[in-house]
Amino acid sequence: MATPQSLASQSNDATFATLWDELQWRGLVALSTDEAELKAALAGEPITYYCGFDPTAPSLHLGNLVQLLTLRRLQLAGHNPLLLIGGSTGLVGDPRPSAERTLNSKETVAEWVERLGRQGARFLSFEGSNAARLVNNLDWTAPMSAIDFLRDIGKHFRVGKMLSKDAVSARLNSEHGISYTEFSYQILQGMDFLELFRRYNCVLQTGGSDQWGNLTSGTDLIRKVEGASAHILATPLITNSDGQKFGKSEGNAVWLDADMTSPYAFYQFWLNVEDADVVDRLKVFTFIGKAEIEELAKQTADAPYLRAAQKRLAFEVTSLVHSPEAAQAAIDASAALFGQGDLASLDASTLESALRELPHTNAADGDSVAQLLVDTGLVASVSAGRRAIAEGGVYLNNVKVEEETAQVDAWLSGSFAVLRRGKKTLAGIFKA
Repeated sequence: MATPQSLASQSNDATFATLWDELQWRGLVALSTDEAELKAALAGEPITYYCGFDPTAPSLHLGNLVQLLTLRRLQLAGHNPLLLIGGSTGLVGDPRPSAERTLNSKETVAEWVERLGRQGARFLSFEGSNAARLVNNLDWTAPMSAIDFLRDIGKHFRVGKMLSKDAVSARLNSEHGISYTEFSYQILQGMDFLELFRRYNCVLQTGGSDQWGNLTSGTDLIRKVEGASAHILATPLITNSDGQKFGKSEGNAVWLDADMTSPYAFYQFWLNVEDADVVDRLKVFTFIGKAEIEELAKQTADAPYLRAAQKRLAFEVTSLVHSPEAAQAAIDASAALFGQGDLASLDASTLESALRELPHTNAADGDSVAQLLVDTGLVASVSAGRRAIAEGGVYLNNVKVEEETAQVDAWLSGSFAVLRRGKKTLAGIFKA
């Protein structure tokens, strides 16, 4: 659950006349149902809204973070959030554009439901007049028979329209085709919205624009079954200035779980955001106000080498996802690794995480430093390593290596060592 520390710095920006105006300025509106009606609903009495997350992995990732922070923004404006974890839809999986998902066991999905619920809950407040609720769609799906599902829900869906959904049509035109299981996903998601409408008077669903087809299945179902209207707010797909999907690096997602992406690696990811993207990232992923973001944008334009916006972004998002202490530990580790702090004073787990992100190798007491330079890729040969040492450019745990025949004999926390060539080229040594 969210803690006062993790939510203390969050607030909506009073600069904007309405919540809708702020959402648009932050670039969080890609698609929506009737804009005038939705804007009025968000400006009126509190409404109940939801976003769903499927347990198709043991952790949420950066794409999910966009939705979690959007949920929080609406809650700060006084609205009532429902955090849905898809215990049933996670057993099926939404259609990917490429190929069929591998189905996980019921036991695995149940475990991931618990993990994602705890993870997502950290971003919302479960206290007060508009306290969040955590819901699981398995609660209303599991008791329903297949016949009841087909008669009561399936009859309201037209196959022609289902086929026209982008995700479905992409798969139909691929060599893999699509199974009835994944084809039915949009019906299950539509049923979720209907059920939440009935149970909690939920009238708004948020999600990514790439899920628009699934999102509209719920509003269509509510209109057909209940004769009522409901809303959708779809956020844009976050991409870098070069058009690449944000948060993906060589196929690897940036996870919110500290065991899957360490706080140090998480901090470094944000610190390395390009100048062309950093202002947009501040708008979407932080609660910093308009005036301060505009000042950071000016600093980026006037003195990009200072990377003031990136440093603020990295600290804010790491604080939100992990903690301010974890963010500060990442800063301290970065400084110490480059000789600007005391390596011995660093938290051992933070140091280990940092070194795992670097080229690294295993070693034992007495191993040659020159050979370790080769093993970690800092030089091409042992002779080159000895020359680098002779020239005074090699450091072990920030202490200059004086002898060409030097051996490793000092360990941080009894387990690690930091090897550096010059000012910026680093490697990690792990005691074998």
